[in-house]
Amino acid sequence: MATLRMFASAREAAGTGRAEFAGATVGDILAAAVASFGEGFARVLPSCRVWVNGEAAGSADPVSAADEVAVLPPVSGG
Repeated sequence: MATLRMFASAREAAGTGRAEFAGATVGDILAAAVASFGEGFARVLPSCRVWVNGEAAGSADPVSAADEVAVLPPVSGG
C-alpha cells in the first residue's frame, strides 16, 4: 500500500496526517482517501497539489506500495 501524507487543511479534513491505501495510480489513492475520509476531504482536494516521492504528480501517474503520495493545500501567510 502507498503511504498518503496530508498537510494543513487536508490533514484537518481527513482527521489524520498519514494513511495507507492500495491503488495503481495517484487517482486510485485519492479516490480511496475520499471514500475513507468523506466529503470534507473531497472539498479540499481540488485546491491541492499532489506529489509522489517529492515530484509533482497527476491522477494518472502510477504508484507502488513503496511510494509516498503527498497532498499539499495552498499555503498562505506572511
